[in-house]
Amino acid sequence: MSRPTILRVPPISPQLHDAVGERYDALDLPDEGRDRFLAEHGADVVGIVCSNVGSVDADLIASLPRLGVIANHGVGYDNIDVPAALERGIAVSNTPDVLDDAVAETALALLLAVRRQVVAADRFVREGRWLEGGFPLTGQVAGSRVGILGLGRIGRALATRLEACGCTVSYHNRHRLPDVPYSYAASPVELAAGVDSLVVVVPGGAGTAALVDGAVLDALGPDGVLVNIARGSVVDEAALVAALQEGRLGGAGLDVYADEPRVPAELTALDTVVLLPHVGSGTHVTRAAMRRLTLDNLASWLADGTLRTPIPELATRDGDA
Repeated sequence: MSRPTILRVPPISPQLHDAVGERYDALDLPDEGRDRFLAEHGADVVGIVCSNVGSVDADLIASLPRLGVIANHGVGYDNIDVPAALERGIAVSNTPDVLDDAVAETALALLLAVRRQVVAADRFVREGRWLEGGFPLTGQVAGSRVGILGLGRIGRALATRLEACGCTVSYHNRHRLPDVPYSYAASPVELAAGVDSLVVVVPGGAGTAALVDGAVLDALGPDGVLVNIARGSVVDEAALVAALQEGRLGGAGLDVYADEPRVPAELTALDTVVLLPHVGSGTHVTRAAMRRLTLDNLASWLADGTLRTPIPELATRDGDA
């Protein structure tokens, strides 16, 4: 009996790549010659496995007449043209919950690194400058006010950690949440104006593009710190660079960028910025859990047409949420 044909859309991890190949007849979407490849193989494909940076656009979806499921390795799925998929009745899954702790930990690490100038202090020691005198005093996270822009699963995991540091937490969502003890701000600007640091945790996509703009950065102010572990598109990167260069913003901790993996030279030149290469969920434990959930979603759909973790749009459409 032939095995289902699954299309792997790069980039995906070697472990996930190999696991899909062990279970199914797997194909890799090439960078070049895609039209010829899809004309030859597209009719065989019943499922896609991708990461949250591998583009699954409307043209790709349209070229796969038997496509029934897209299993996304990541909680974010703005890489997928969801309306095009749902219009065709294609199931879409993601990997929520299993990466909350790792991403929240990354956000806290960035906040601590910027406020305590950890990276600059490391360079200070390595370059022998300690012999010339002590390192300047820094800011502090404990006892400070931190705003969370997007109090979902990851945002709540971060809030718990911030509370343990003695921080006062507030948040902004599209709607006030009834079951949280944190103060609610009616807009991103209002949230930024009332905190010392702002952490961005909202999903990417058209609805949140440049949500953190110049007005938000100015409200955060010259002593403020911005941390972004969401998507680069959520922050107006040009406005961020200008605010940092002009001293209108105190610092930033970034794991995501507008045009990854390209990072503006203006950001790499600033000691007030700590930069990570989009590794928010990048722990062995978390990536293994994400991989298992991706494979479980794919296997479940192939077995009986259900998903372990359908994206919210799909769950709502099907009456499950």
